[in-house]
Amino acid sequence: MTEMHLPPRPYAIAHRGASAYAPGNTLAAFRKADILGADMWEIDIRATSDGVPVVFHDAELADGQALNGLSRDELREFLPSCPDLAEVIALAAELGAGIYADIKDVDAALATLHLLQDTEINPVIIGAFSPQIVQTLQEAGSDYPVAGLVPLGADPHAHSAKADIIHLCWEHMQRPQDELTPDFFNRAFLQSKHVVIWHEEDPGRMADIRTKPVTGICSDTPQLVNPFKAPTSYPFSIVCHRGAYPIAPENTLPGLECALAGGFDYIEVDLQITSDGEVVVIHDATLDRTTDVTGLVRNHTLAQLRKLDAGVKFDPFFAGTRIPTLKEVLELLTRYSARAYLEFKSAPPAPVLKQVLDAGLLDRVFFWSFNRDFLMQLRAMSPEAQIMTRRQDYPSLAEAIADYSANLVEFLPNDDLSEIASLRGSEIRSMIAYMGDDEAVFEHMVKLRPDLFNLNSAFAFARFAKSIWSDNFYW
Repeated sequence: MTEMHLPPRPYAIAHRGASAYAPGNTLAAFRKADILGADMWEIDIRATSDGVPVVFHDAELADGQALNGLSRDELREFLPSCPDLAEVIALAAELGAGIYADIKDVDAALATLHLLQDTEINPVIIGAFSPQIVQTLQEAGSDYPVAGLVPLGADPHAHSAKADIIHLCWEHMQRPQDELTPDFFNRAFLQSKHVVIWHEEDPGRMADIRTKPVTGICSDTPQLVNPFKAPTSYPFSIVCHRGAYPIAPENTLPGLECALAGGFDYIEVDLQITSDGEVVVIHDATLDRTTDVTGLVRNHTLAQLRKLDAGVKFDPFFAGTRIPTLKEVLELLTRYSARAYLEFKSAPPAPVLKQVLDAGLLDRVFFWSFNRDFLMQLRAMSPEAQIMTRRQDYPSLAEAIADYSANLVEFLPNDDLSEIASLRGSEIRSMIAYMGDDEAVFEHMVKLRPDLFNLNSAFAFARFAKSIWSDNFYW
């Protein structure tokens, strides 16, 4: 077996791919896991009746047919989205991802091992819940560490006695992190075993467990394992424009939470007013582009809007996703100790400001609008509010700041960015807005050292930033 060392930070293991954002164990889920920065993909492996290893979790299809009773061609007919293991391995090799192989059928064990051994993928872990499969892999002389997956209620040390890794599947315990005691780790390490832990999606619990001496953490939201953190030498912030593009639908709770789980400081949302005076989060004045109906937002009540589907047009996986309210977004900020850029569309300042003040979040948001009157009203209502201005809208930087006593200036990549330097050390912050993903533009922007970046492709920027400050990043 290849010797395995404890990594400097836990491997982010995407549970069945990024299965919070795409159907699990599909190529789409694995591609999204790569965008989100996962180190490894956890894949479930079974064998068809003709011995082909395929990536699928359950022993039966939705109609009750046993998977191992179908040939590969028959399975492809019934379930076109189910990939061969060879397809997933090829994609991992192309994207530079590691593989965590969870073997469900003993008949798939050796075929999986042989397919992996013919590649140069790294890292690789191969394991199973079944002690029989673990033993089969060890007796076959696996080149890779073998994991024993431990179900709830089993003794972890006894269940994984023949494994190299203890993989705790305790996600259904209320506080499983309390069981990760020094005594537990000491016993595991004395037996020369590594520890991998359950799939975790709660930010509070993740904060507790990512500091433990574990080799990897599984998660449906792999960006949560090692969230982005700017280098100490340049502590900039990232604003995620309408959430997490291209992972989840814009201006929805899945997309916004995806961005915050990735460690980014700010989410940007667009605020519209309903016919009954409620503030909702949607960019367009009409419902046509992002929901399953047509018409003006302002002609609908909140109750009517909450029945609409704001996810299905983006991807059927998100069918049933609702238009969020400002209140829900503010609750999300509190949960993640995060910040927001709130843009007034049709929603006027007064009800927005009241909700922000009621939530105690005025110091964690900044505001802007194309409607200058809204910004003047906001400044009159709240001298403390943080308000952005756009450099492109004024003849000079001084005029841009003076109009309504702005606290933040947004620049575009083609503006005179030398003005950013003049703001350093002042109370006025600078931000560059860029909606593309060209690394040449990223490089140009970081050289100018603004305080914030407003981005449509935050995860792509984070990957680029990691490449130039690799020794200072957690992500």
